[in-house]
Amino acid sequence: MQATATRPMSRHGEKRPGAGSIGRAIRYLTHYKGDAALPYVFLVIATLAQLAVPAMIANIINAVTSGYVADQVLQALNQIPSSVMSQALPKILTALNYPTSWTQAQLAAQLNANLANAPQALIWSVVAIAILAAFRGVFAFLQAFWAEKNSQSVAYDLRNDLYAKIQKLSFSYHDQNQTGQLMIRATDDVEKVRLFIGQGLLQLVGAIILLTGTVIILFSTNVPLAWTAMPILPIALVMFLMFSSAAQPMFRKVQIKLSTLNTILQENLAGIKVIQSFTREKQQQKKFRTAADDLMSQAISVAKLFTFLFPVIFLIANLGQAAILYVGGKQIITGLLSLGDWQEFSLYLVYLFFPVAQLGFIITQFGQAAASADRIFEILDARSDIVDKPDAIELPSVKGKVKFENVTFRYFHGGEPVLSEVTFEAAPGERIALLGATGSGKSTIINLLPRFYDPTEGRIMVDEHDLRDIKVESLRRQIGIVLQETTLFSGTVRENIAFGKPDASDDEIIAAAKAAQAHDFIMSFPDGYDTHVGERGTTLSGGQKQRVAIARALLLDPRILILDDSTSSVDLATEALIQSALDKLMENRTSFVIAQRISTVMSADKILVLDKGKVVAQGKHADLMENEPIYAEIYNSQILAYEQEHGHAQEER
Repeated sequence: MQATATRPMSRHGEKRPGAGSIGRAIRYLTHYKGDAALPYVFLVIATLAQLAVPAMIANIINAVTSGYVADQVLQALNQIPSSVMSQALPKILTALNYPTSWTQAQLAAQLNANLANAPQALIWSVVAIAILAAFRGVFAFLQAFWAEKNSQSVAYDLRNDLYAKIQKLSFSYHDQNQTGQLMIRATDDVEKVRLFIGQGLLQLVGAIILLTGTVIILFSTNVPLAWTAMPILPIALVMFLMFSSAAQPMFRKVQIKLSTLNTILQENLAGIKVIQSFTREKQQQKKFRTAADDLMSQAISVAKLFTFLFPVIFLIANLGQAAILYVGGKQIITGLLSLGDWQEFSLYLVYLFFPVAQLGFIITQFGQAAASADRIFEILDARSDIVDKPDAIELPSVKGKVKFENVTFRYFHGGEPVLSEVTFEAAPGERIALLGATGSGKSTIINLLPRFYDPTEGRIMVDEHDLRDIKVESLRRQIGIVLQETTLFSGTVRENIAFGKPDASDDEIIAAAKAAQAHDFIMSFPDGYDTHVGERGTTLSGGQKQRVAIARALLLDPRILILDDSTSSVDLATEALIQSALDKLMENRTSFVIAQRISTVMSADKILVLDKGKVVAQGKHADLMENEPIYAEIYNSQILAYEQEHGHAQEER
């Protein structure tokens, strides 16, 4: 890995989110094949049922008006004298849109038929509306259920993919990105994408189907009225596109500020003891409040945009409706449009305006989802610096020979090298001690060995295999590590010891615990190995956590052992016990030990003295004391400090 190759997450919103990332998220639906199509099939059926309702209502109104008109005209015909009928009949037929050639008897027969058929037409139309409503309700439920199920499945896949990717990303990626940033992407960002896939996308497809069906019906029923309504659509769509373009970057900024707030919250919860110890509660509250203010300010900016959008859209819709009322009213006056047909057209007009208004909510969800999807795929597309070559081989069981050849390392290729031309060799079974001041490069060496990072220059060999030529997993399986910062996981002591080997037997776990001098204190707990250690092992002391971590490493029976200041958190008595056990366990294993106290490394086969990233001396204790002034100075200063400390203790007694 070159430590600079990782592409860090954007923190300044310079990349504009778009349909590309949300399109990739939507393609997750293809994992579910037929299930993914079900909501849209049900949506089409429910929409068709919805489109049929206005025609049924028109039938009801026309049946009622025709029956009423027939009754009134029949009563009028009975009151008109026969002498006047010959002159009045043509006018009556014209007013009723019947052929002027009809006789009075034909007109009466038609009117009686209309009067008789009106109740039946009314009943059938009401029954049809009820059936359509039930039909639509059933399929709307099925549509909503399957859409929610599919969106939850997509969220499940996205979260698992994110977690798997985060687990595989190299140390350099995590060096550059905050935990809170990663957490918000796996939670809030995924949820926003899920909401769009489960609701917004379905609403968008439904709006398109309803809009298309309504336009077709409008033109098939009344072309002049349809053309009157059409100018609304392009105006509204252009406005939505403009607002969408402006809103997406704003939504991205909201997510960035939410991530910042989450990072502060996560850091403060993790460090609550430090905050309270230094009485920094008020300062941290101020810091959190500032981040919350930034988030609220950005959210209000988005709200301002949309509070302007919706009134404008409704204004356009109302102007269009006014134009249609004018044109439709003239047609009713001239007899070109019946009341039932006008009501039908009015309902379809609602179907025309409703999807247009709905687009505002859809754009809100789309803007949020597009910004969130972009942030999600930033992680999924991130390149890990530590990857297996296509022709990487499985590392066979190692003997433990380790060689550093002119290794130079820089973090992110910036500044001075952390290590500079480090060269040394460890024979199988040798114990290598790393000694030096803080920042001298000790931890970097042990981070390079399991290939958490790759050298900027030079190479590292294990049993004559270049680490970059072997599979990472096969390398790390053969290395046991106890890091300076002990990390335990919520669960039992048994689960923590068996973390690297979950199928280990109780006898193996107990043997590892005994070797790490952990068995006695574990058995002092009421629940023994089933004792829950709490989050990050907070219920254990520093020395207890360290010994559990040592047992965890030893359970793997590794050929290469790394101990990063592994006795730093224990007292001298416990350190002696652990050191005695480790001496026995390090036999026939290549071991790398970092220690601050020179007394813990004096028996090493080879001591590497580091200063400012360079190996300034190497050899055994006796040789270094005789030939290397730097080592002798470190030794004398530590021994003198130890004697002074214990001398004062004796005087106090």
